[in-house]
Amino acid sequence: MTQRCNWVSSEALAQYHDTEWGVPSREDEHLFEMLVLEGAQAGLSWSTILNKRAGYRRAFAEFDIDKVARFTPQHVDTLVADEGIVRHRGKIEAAINNARAVQQIRVEHGSLADFIWSFVDNTPIQNEWASYKHAPASTEVSDALSKALKRYGCKFVGSTICYAFMQAVGMVNDHEVTCMCRARCAALGKKGRARKAG
Repeated sequence: MTQRCNWVSSEALAQYHDTEWGVPSREDEHLFEMLVLEGAQAGLSWSTILNKRAGYRRAFAEFDIDKVARFTPQHVDTLVADEGIVRHRGKIEAAINNARAVQQIRVEHGSLADFIWSFVDNTPIQNEWASYKHAPASTEVSDALSKALKRYGCKFVGSTICYAFMQAVGMVNDHEVTCMCRARCAALGKKGRARKAG
């Protein structure tokens, strides 16, 4: 029987868990996408966000950072009426605001990836949880990442959101020790330079 982390409870979650969650990503558009989606999830289930992911990609120009940074108040009004995404004005405005912050991060650090990965010395943290229930909601690293992003003006980047983001993009490997994906994510992490997310 295929063993997965105990939070996987649907086909959509299984697909996401098996192909993406915990896989080290160093591709700026993907990192920006996950930052937006994790922020959008606040107060909602991850399943809700996954079900709207195609809508988000369409609404936010495939997460092209420069394009999103140019969105106007008229874009916001259109997006608030878009049933393909979470219609929360604050979260929509935060995504646009965060694209502009990421532009500044890229100016200063070369790429969003270089900035983000510097918080773990460019090497994923490997945890060994018997159960995902033991994984923390936040850590000192996610606290530091949250503070740094806020200094650039990012919104919806509290420490708990940042930790979920770190898990999603493979900065931390929180697959359970019995999970079939744990060793693969650990091996990808050892390579230092991971594959770019598709």
